[in-house]
Amino acid sequence: MNVYVRELVSALAQAGGEATVFVRRSDPTPPETVEVEPGVTVVHVEAGPFDLAKEELPGVVDEFADQVAERLVAAELDGNGFDGLLANYWLSGVAGHRLKHELELPLTTVFHTLARVKAETGDSEPQRRLDAEAEVIACSDVILANSEEEVHQLVNLYGADPSRIEVVPPGVDHAFFSPGFQGGARDAVGLGPGPVLLFVGRIQPLKGVDVAVCTLAELDRSDARLVVVGGASGREGPAEERRIRCLVGDLGLTDRVHFVQPQPHHSLSTWYRAADVLVMPSRSESFGLVALEAAACGIPVVAAAVGGLRTLVDHGRTGYLVEGREPADYASHVAALLEDPASATEMAAAAAERSWSYTWSATASRLHRICDDLSFRSLVDCT
Repeated sequence: MNVYVRELVSALAQAGGEATVFVRRSDPTPPETVEVEPGVTVVHVEAGPFDLAKEELPGVVDEFADQVAERLVAAELDGNGFDGLLANYWLSGVAGHRLKHELELPLTTVFHTLARVKAETGDSEPQRRLDAEAEVIACSDVILANSEEEVHQLVNLYGADPSRIEVVPPGVDHAFFSPGFQGGARDAVGLGPGPVLLFVGRIQPLKGVDVAVCTLAELDRSDARLVVVGGASGREGPAEERRIRCLVGDLGLTDRVHFVQPQPHHSLSTWYRAADVLVMPSRSESFGLVALEAAACGIPVVAAAVGGLRTLVDHGRTGYLVEGREPADYASHVAALLEDPASATEMAAAAAERSWSYTWSATASRLHRICDDLSFRSLVDCT
């Protein structure tokens, strides 16, 4: 989500717009206001202790909204008013919903993940989140969906009005994410020869790292390795990481599974280029930015047939989609890529070519048009 927000506001600014990003201060070091680039300003809002856990954030939403409201009103009085609100994630949606009514500003929301979708796959969320998402969706003037699959989820699980949903997929920065020399990439990250499976993402049950580990175990390739780039995240993250490490030991894969700490976003391109295949066995994905970045680097993807991944991965052409969660099914597709280098090369080229359908400039242009249209609409009133 951080990548999405940063890239989107940057693209909007480059297209001639201006954006102010309000974020909760989690570090006392940065100044209150930072101009990231011309047209993009970040404001650090103090709301609650710096080191709040994710699960505690709902308790400071009102304090956050109070601080943002003060700044929006002051800007209006100075003649620098805002045209609308764009809320990312359900917590920002709650704040945005309140500010919409207080300041009579149109509200556009994008959720990134949805609690009811997660619940369908066994990843339960607090009832307050389910209720809050339903309220925000009912009053949003525009809801941005990352894919057609997310449109169906919003309509079927939340009763969203289809006429207020716009499909605006994220993009990828091709200046960073593009095909490159695998040998050089492996030298840079310290990987030698042999097949490399790559997992990139947070270590939490939703992401299915255990399926990636078991996929390696199912492969009839003792020279293959799995690289896991990412760290524990969320309430269940630390326990999940311990479970995964125990699983690696129980399967006798300690020397073949390498855990790498989360990397700066631009550095991920080197890890993608060093791999032979990206394995993405998520239980749910509204889009799947990791899959797009890998594809842009010319890496075939073997992914779960869920959410936006159904749109991103062209089965049999740019990678493979797997129904269900059986590691043996993932392993069979991975083996097909490893055992047929010519086919894998064709898929890599097709994946890189298809990634050009997704650019941040196109995303920003689409959002800019939506915002222009929104200025002529009557705001949704949920009161």
